[in-house]
Amino acid sequence: MGRIIIGMSGGVDSAVAAYNLIELGYDVEAIFMKNWEDDSESCTAAQDYKDALQVCDKLKIPLHSVNFAKEYWDKVFKYFLEEYKNGRTPNPDILCNTEIKFKKFLNYAIELGADKIATGHYVQSINNNGNVQLLKGRDYTKDQSYFLYGLNQQQISATLFPIGNQIKSNIRKKANQLGFTNFDKKDSVGICFIGERNIKDFLKQYLPAKPGAIVTDNGTEIGKHDGLMYYTIGQRKGLGIGGGYSNFNGAWYVIGKSLGNNELIVAQGHDNPALYHKKIKASELHWISGEPPKTNKLKAKIRYRGNEIPCEIRNISQNSINIEFKKLCFGISPGQSVVFYDKQICLGGAVIDSYYN
Repeated sequence: MGRIIIGMSGGVDSAVAAYNLIELGYDVEAIFMKNWEDDSESCTAAQDYKDALQVCDKLKIPLHSVNFAKEYWDKVFKYFLEEYKNGRTPNPDILCNTEIKFKKFLNYAIELGADKIATGHYVQSINNNGNVQLLKGRDYTKDQSYFLYGLNQQQISATLFPIGNQIKSNIRKKANQLGFTNFDKKDSVGICFIGERNIKDFLKQYLPAKPGAIVTDNGTEIGKHDGLMYYTIGQRKGLGIGGGYSNFNGAWYVIGKSLGNNELIVAQGHDNPALYHKKIKASELHWISGEPPKTNKLKAKIRYRGNEIPCEIRNISQNSINIEFKKLCFGISPGQSVVFYDKQICLGGAVIDSYYN
């Protein structure tokens, strides 16, 4: 059947994925990646390794360990910091997949003699007349195609997704039946390989905070912010703005940032028109097939937990794209990704630069 090396994270998904591969008759080995040097309680690498080792012992497969911390810093974390420095809201998980899991790890596994790699992602893939397509996972609540839109034909072709056609609750049941101690382990959240943290405290360690004024859309100062990097478009909580600044009692939301003036711009009410836009410009454009789709009418979403919205793509160049949605979108955040779909197929995506109507 072939030799498969699976990325074993210590979580339940990669654990059951490894079991499924063995059941299918593959020769399976596992690799645990450590990509962040940190001994704080936020970084769970030590416990994750123990959980991965327990699974591999149960399955009687070897577990290798590799440290890609330097590569992660150079290829992912520097970009993460630069985006925040520029007032944007990055998504490091996407870059982590394209640069670490499906590049460094893939190349390392092939050098070790693997025919292919495998991961515990909730996605599926098919070969459609020589074009390898990335499909949504069967469990729509766990589908991770949004984070994998940056993959190319070679990367998807060289990867198996053994649990992409399964439901998360069944994965946990199977893990419990197999005696995996991580069967009820909480799903990983937070920054890829760094963990769940207070983003404000974390960023303070690497970027100098520059407090400034919070102003309304007409320029009236109504408060102070701790640094533009700590806020994102559409944010309501944590602004520290009380009442008394207008005759309207609605909550205040972030609607923009003025980097030149170091001002955080806010407006009142969830339904405020300043929070809704239909058009975006995006760059770092990537199509999984290697070329744009034949139609310019697709669906797209602007955040992982968002809904897909019908849209029309325009002015496609090699690296950039203009998109017009069929309805207004709330809280479009530069730095986040817009990802395109044709029904179950993830076509690709781009990084949002700006929004307008």
